[in-house]
Amino acid sequence: MIKQNLSQKMLLKLSPQQIQLMKLFQIPTVSLEQRIQQELEENPALEEGEMYDDMYSQSSETSTDSDLVKEDFGKDSETSETYELDDYVNEYMEDDPNIYNYGSEQNSEDGDRTIPVSMDFSFHEHLENQLSLLNLSEDQIIVAKQIIGSIDDDGYLRRDPDAITDDLLFSQNLITSTEEIYRILRQIQKFDPPGVGARNLQECLALQLEYKLSFENNISKNDPLKIAYRIINEMFDEFSKKHFEKLKKQLLMDEKDLRAAMEVILKLNPKPASGYSRSKGEFQQYIVPDFIIENKNGELELSLNSKNAPDLKVSNQYKEMLRSYKRNADNGKITKKDKETILFIRQKIDSAKWFIDALQQRYETLMATMYAIMQFQYEYFLTGDPKNQKPMILKDISDVTGLDISTISRVANSKFVQTEFGTMLLKNFFSESIQNEEGEEVSTKEIKNLLTNIVKEENKQKPLSDDVLKEILKNKGFNIARRTITKYREQLNIPVARLRKEL
Repeated sequence: MIKQNLSQKMLLKLSPQQIQLMKLFQIPTVSLEQRIQQELEENPALEEGEMYDDMYSQSSETSTDSDLVKEDFGKDSETSETYELDDYVNEYMEDDPNIYNYGSEQNSEDGDRTIPVSMDFSFHEHLENQLSLLNLSEDQIIVAKQIIGSIDDDGYLRRDPDAITDDLLFSQNLITSTEEIYRILRQIQKFDPPGVGARNLQECLALQLEYKLSFENNISKNDPLKIAYRIINEMFDEFSKKHFEKLKKQLLMDEKDLRAAMEVILKLNPKPASGYSRSKGEFQQYIVPDFIIENKNGELELSLNSKNAPDLKVSNQYKEMLRSYKRNADNGKITKKDKETILFIRQKIDSAKWFIDALQQRYETLMATMYAIMQFQYEYFLTGDPKNQKPMILKDISDVTGLDISTISRVANSKFVQTEFGTMLLKNFFSESIQNEEGEEVSTKEIKNLLTNIVKEENKQKPLSDDVLKEILKNKGFNIARRTITKYREQLNIPVARLRKEL
């Protein structure tokens, strides 16, 4: 049964401009230039370039008027708005706040813009170029290209051959068999890089070992390469679980021979395509620092990296058009078409001015946030010593800057800072704190660094369990639960003790 009732709700709705502003806070420097170019293409009232003094020369026409000319441009179906053209012209022509100059303060000494460059050599193009080495018919080349296109960016064929035959039938109207797919795949698996086209890790490593064995003649059964091939093909499960005693027993070898074979396996590449660029249409990821911190004689100096961002201004042409329509309005020569044009000009100038103001607000917000972080972690940025990194959460920076926690999060989430100790992700400076036995607050990052060093220095023949790691940290003054040790270890991508075992 349908019922009517009254309810009261509190909702916070963001305007489109507020949403765009938050997105500007979030995007990193490497994407900012692209966002500015997009705005330049969409808004003809926004231009690149510096502000010139002669832009003010014509503004005297508007400022000398003694009375404001209030023009009612009518209340049509779209606008329903009354304009004060003089006020509007004065606002934009006299004050002229509508310019954002990136280079004047931050990059006056930097010279040319920096452009990241990559050698774009597609992995799939590399495979297709090798098809000419095979003696294939026209239909077989189509099949081979379909197989290559199904190989992922790690170099594996994870698509089922039956699915590939269906793809060929629907997309190429080509009927083929699963046996034909396997036959051509086997030829592709001989391409460079070795291991390409494998269906799983075991096959990938086996293909690479086959490639190495093809260059050897009359090698003994105790050769490390031969033993490695047997381990991967016959005892892959025991190998992956590091059951070394089982391997020695079943392969009838001593520890020296097994260690030599393991060294051969560890030199193989589990991702054959890792040395090549990604497929067409995918972009390389570059780390371009958003902030730069320099140590000037013991004093830290912060700057925003904006070498690639152009200076912006509102178009002089659009301003002059607005003045022209104002003069016509003074003379009573405004037509309905002129009114529509003025609406369009005002909309574009408003949009350009908002974008310039938003970029200025982005600059101020980013600088305020990074400056607060720099002051909070001053000793760390001076020395680079992880022990000097203090526990810091988003609320700490929010309290200092007066900015909302969500704004701090957006700024820190995808930004990098360049220091003399390397380029670092900003969000990595945020960490919780724990207390040591002396009651001092210590960053969890320091605990993780300590944990990493302990694991690095452990005896790999007898790796330390989480319980042992807990006792070691306790002896160093950090009483942490075993489940917390496990959590930190997993966050650091450190395997369990059994999988860290080596010969």
